[in-house]
Amino acid sequence: MPASPPYSLAPIAFRFRAIAAYAGRASLGGPREAALACYVAARLAAGALPESGLDAGQRTLRAAAARTWAGSLALPAPLRVPLARMVDASRDGSPAAVGAALVTVADAAASYLDAPATQELRALAAQLLA
Repeated sequence: MPASPPYSLAPIAFRFRAIAAYAGRASLGGPREAALACYVAARLAAGALPESGLDAGQRTLRAAAARTWAGSLALPAPLRVPLARMVDASRDGSPAAVGAALVTVADAAASYLDAPATQELRALAAQLLA
């Protein structure tokens, strides 16, 4: 494969492709809202990683906005409480606490997501718990 020209852009790294792809394919209503809630939970959890560069104030603002947004969704009952706990953990919790909360979200969302999307949540949780 030839080398990239010097004026080319670096490829864009998009995290959580499987969750986003499933949200795009899911039917309107509960399944799509559950997938979007899991996507937001994954984004919040990724903010707890040390390499994210987010400070406590930024994480608090993101968690408050996510809590307000999630309150407007018609989420399935089994997913509502784990998601709220995940949002709270992302606000000021350690990466291990966020990882444990994300495992709970992944368990609750397993029946609403496909296997690759669930695997992305579990892989991020394992990264946070390590």
